[in-house]
Amino acid sequence: SEVPVSRDEIKDWEAKIKYYQSYISDRNLWPGMIYEVKNGSLVPKKVEQDERMVKQICETFKKATAEELQYIEHWARLLEYPAPKFRRVALDIEVYSPIPTRMPDPREAAYQVVCVSLYGSDGKKRVLLLKRPGVREGSERLPAGVNLEYYDSEEKLLRNVFDALWDYPFVITFNGDDFDLRYLFHRAQNLGFRRDEIPIEMGRRVCLLKYGVHIDLYKFFFNRSIQIYAFNNRYRDVTLNDVGRALIELEKIPIEKPIGELTYTELAEYCFRDTEITYKLTSFEDDLVMKLILILARISSMPMEDVSRQGVSRWIRNFMHHEHRRRNMLIPNAEDILAKKGKTSTKAIIKGKKYKGAIVVEPVPGIHFNVAVMDFPSLYPSIIKVWNLGYQSILCPHPECRDNIIPGTTHWVCKKKRALESLLIGSLRDLRVQWYKPKSKDKSLSAEIRNWYRLIQGALKVILNASYGVFGAETFDLYCPPVAEATAALGRHSITQIINKTKELGIQVLYGDTDSVFLKNPTKEQIRELARWTEKELKMGLDVDKVYRYAVFSSRKKNYLGVLEDGSVDVKGLTGKKRHIPPFIKKAFDKMKERLAMVKTPADFEEAKKDVCNIVRDCYMRLKRRQWESLEELAFNVVLGEAPEHYVKTTPQHVRAARILKEKGIELKAGDLISFVKVTKEPHVKPVELATKNEIDVDKYVAYLHSTFDQVLDALGLDFDEIIGLTKLERFM
Repeated sequence: SEVPVSRDEIKDWEAKIKYYQSYISDRNLWPGMIYEVKNGSLVPKKVEQDERMVKQICETFKKATAEELQYIEHWARLLEYPAPKFRRVALDIEVYSPIPTRMPDPREAAYQVVCVSLYGSDGKKRVLLLKRPGVREGSERLPAGVNLEYYDSEEKLLRNVFDALWDYPFVITFNGDDFDLRYLFHRAQNLGFRRDEIPIEMGRRVCLLKYGVHIDLYKFFFNRSIQIYAFNNRYRDVTLNDVGRALIELEKIPIEKPIGELTYTELAEYCFRDTEITYKLTSFEDDLVMKLILILARISSMPMEDVSRQGVSRWIRNFMHHEHRRRNMLIPNAEDILAKKGKTSTKAIIKGKKYKGAIVVEPVPGIHFNVAVMDFPSLYPSIIKVWNLGYQSILCPHPECRDNIIPGTTHWVCKKKRALESLLIGSLRDLRVQWYKPKSKDKSLSAEIRNWYRLIQGALKVILNASYGVFGAETFDLYCPPVAEATAALGRHSITQIINKTKELGIQVLYGDTDSVFLKNPTKEQIRELARWTEKELKMGLDVDKVYRYAVFSSRKKNYLGVLEDGSVDVKGLTGKKRHIPPFIKKAFDKMKERLAMVKTPADFEEAKKDVCNIVRDCYMRLKRRQWESLEELAFNVVLGEAPEHYVKTTPQHVRAARILKEKGIELKAGDLISFVKVTKEPHVKPVELATKNEIDVDKYVAYLHSTFDQVLDALGLDFDEIIGLTKLERFM
């Protein structure tokens, strides 16, 4: 008899790709595009006006090869077709909890849903309240058009909520995957609802809808690429309050009492505001967020609910997979690529890295006036395109290609065939740089088209800026070490070539980092000549990104402060800019920035240095005398990445503080903000609400003040210890 073969011994390919994603790729479907149903089949609908625009775009790419044009046309069609109006409803729920500090567990759903708010794109604004004995009506006035609905039973309330979920094609929540929809599902089950009466489909980590699309904005705004490249770090913490305040200037209504003690109108006002923020986060700037998700869904060929929850590496992986299927190519497993092309040829400078990374040119310390920053728009995508980088093209089997060596490595690149990465990323990069970015600023176009183009170029920026990091990540399905290494080597080569050329042109290079160079007082002609040379010799664009009135560099790399003509201050890599800095020190740092922004001449600068000394000294003295307004001023605010009990290997400070709260009976979960202060006794941290003034470890805060200002003071030629009056002997005591 034959011995059964274990599953692990069978070699398989494409086995981990989800079935629906295979269906989309095999049928060559593009989510977010317009289709008609003809004879039971989905057929792409052509819109003549948009097709004319696609043709016009293609005609501008005169230097593109026929193969490149094919991709440019494909992307342009996905990007030019208009976005629909999304009929949607935002939802938020409030749950009664007998213990005010305890967050109700959505899996147990043991307590009543006392309020649900719905805010629809059709203008309907509803607040559904559960009638409970002993609750007063209240006197709060809700915004115009909000309908209050009272229900005698929780079952009736939920049935009305579910009717809305069946009705709207899009449902928007903020953390609905982990709480709102999950709670509603389990609560309905506890109340005896049949499965077919509940419009929610429960997954391990997500909550989907049986008849519609659920967008959880928490997951979308949590995406670092979205936070950095789409919204320029305008929000810091991913809470409804922070994101709402940063993007639409709307905040949650603060409440002093637990949910169970609020009057009906207080509860309705509180719950409705949450829904209003959630809805308006998708409607501001002409439905920007909905359209951004749509564009990303089209490019990645992923459903909107997937693209809004998953990171940029999944988007890139997906359109790579889609292209393999379109060409009838087998998608290799990661181990297949590593077995053939797993070796690197450069030595890493940073411990733990597999190869040498980007170049950082030593800064010239001190203050410099009229500093122009020139950068390559999308440096790494440009390199991937120009040098034909991809897992197929690098170290190809053709003997005649072995002389096409990547500078600084022993790797060669194919001259006969274009890599998929080079074609896909290259065509997206060309479209952004040559069409969408300039057209988004073209005043001859209507405001509506300009906004649409601004959105598209922003979405492309998100993908392009992340592409090098994705291709260089060991966790990426198509990870090929020589590709990542070659990209970094060519980045170093390009910057080195630029620096050599600037010296030839007589321009002083003050600093260089990855994809940009800082030039001291260059003339317009020197800038034009450098850009011309780069285009001709490196086949890449080099643009003036910004001009600083003056910039201050420390001797440390990746640390500088630059003041633009309008007085706004850029702070790179300086501790004062970091997220978790206590307000007491942050205020002093911001005060210093404001003072430095006023400098216009070298003489001004000398005066400003004296004021900076006073700001630092004042902050130091107030710390030593314990002269702060409240302990909140000294608090470090850090969000829990997971529940406190899940931290096993290491216990960061905010987790130690969270465990103290837990011992006091306060329920905590991932996403909760922990505010703690540094204290003298073990474990040297304490939740701010439990600490007293005399426990504060002032020396720890002085050390933090020192590290926060040290980099700037270094660049200004100042010394922290001298400012606070320490003698050289005292420093060593």
